Amino acid sequence: MKSLSERDEKHLWHPLTQHKLHPKMLGISKAKGAVLYDENGKEYIDGISSWYTAMYGHCNEAIIDRVYQQMQRLDQVVFSGFTHEPAVALSEALIPLLPANQEKLFFSDNGSTSTEIGIKMALQYHHNKGKKRSVLLAFEDGFHGDTFGAMSVSSLSVYNGPFEDYFIEVKRIPVPTDDNIGSLLHDLENNIDLGFIAGFIYEPLVQGAAAMKMHRAEHLEKILKLIKSHGVLAIADEVMTGFGKTGKHFASDYMEVKPDIICMSKALTAGMLPMAVTSCTQEVYDAFYSDDIAKGLFHGHTYTANPLACSAALAGIELLKSEAIQKNISRIIQWHQEFDAEIKDHPKVAATRQIGVIYALDLNIAMERYGNVRDKLFKHFMDSGVFLRPLGNTIYILAPYITTKEQMQKIYSSIKEVLANF
Repeated sequence: MKSLSERDEKHLWHPLTQHKLHPKMLGISKAKGAVLYDENGKEYIDGISSWYTAMYGHCNEAIIDRVYQQMQRLDQVVFSGFTHEPAVALSEALIPLLPANQEKLFFSDNGSTSTEIGIKMALQYHHNKGKKRSVLLAFEDGFHGDTFGAMSVSSLSVYNGPFEDYFIEVKRIPVPTDDNIGSLLHDLENNIDLGFIAGFIYEPLVQGAAAMKMHRAEHLEKILKLIKSHGVLAIADEVMTGFGKTGKHFASDYMEVKPDIICMSKALTAGMLPMAVTSCTQEVYDAFYSDDIAKGLFHGHTYTANPLACSAALAGIELLKSEAIQKNISRIIQWHQEFDAEIKDHPKVAATRQIGVIYALDLNIAMERYGNVRDKLFKHFMDSGVFLRPLGNTIYILAPYITTKEQMQKIYSSIKEVLANF
């Protein structure tokens, strides 16, 4: 019988893959907890929670049971004109978890659509108020997804290059640092006409696809305070950072100035089913509340607020709030700090950084984001039984909250082997 890899190669087209260079895919047959199992039975510790989704571990029985129970009552129903218990219950559980100014939830399918909707909310908010604000503000090196609005506000050309002629207009500013925050605020105040900016979309504190590039809350807060004083809506892309990864429920919780719109997906449904939410303030919602039907937000997805996905999200929120998971998060933060103290001064380490359970180190080695040297790094980790996906010379860890100390030590050991032998 042919392997999964051989059968895959005939028909399937994979994301972020140049198939002529990388035609073979590894067949994964099952997963449990923090471990993936390939079709030959080899184990891999999932050091990135399968792109930051399965934060409570794979095949978590509490989540499976909740989805199974819901599956027997209501599997799918149109969310235009109907509602259902899992969606209402999720709103009642999620709103108290969010920053206090958030009041309304709009459902969609994935991270890209959650940011797409956030962008459309910002543009139409001003349109509905009769104001001409058609430009967006975004950070350099940001990544917000693969749909056209999301690509427009992203700036990693490796993803967006062929499409840049078709984007909406965006002004970009550098990520704030101790050195540039003064000049950045000056430029915002004097060199960018904020009166034409509809919204500022940003990944709060951590730019995931930019190799876990981090910035300080106090600097971001100054930017938010300035743009909001000019009527610009703040759109926090918490698709990666949300649901506990930064040590708080949301990265926006580190700041007193709160976003007007928040984009969520990934860990929202604990890696069980695809779903996204875009939340907003009552003020944003009220700009769409009108006798004029054209002022409504005419955006919809077939699987909007799917009952099974809502049930998975409810179970995930219960786990996130549990004493056991919060203790696990604290333990992982401590383990990362201890590991950092051990390796941060190594001559092959250019820099390290951490917030919450997110840990990243830059190797003092020049390499392409998706090149041969990076591929050798990836192979080393997989041969070691550890699934990590280096972003160029950046190695990062974002393992499930249920990862054991022994499993985390195996991840650390595989990185120390790179430092010793690579």
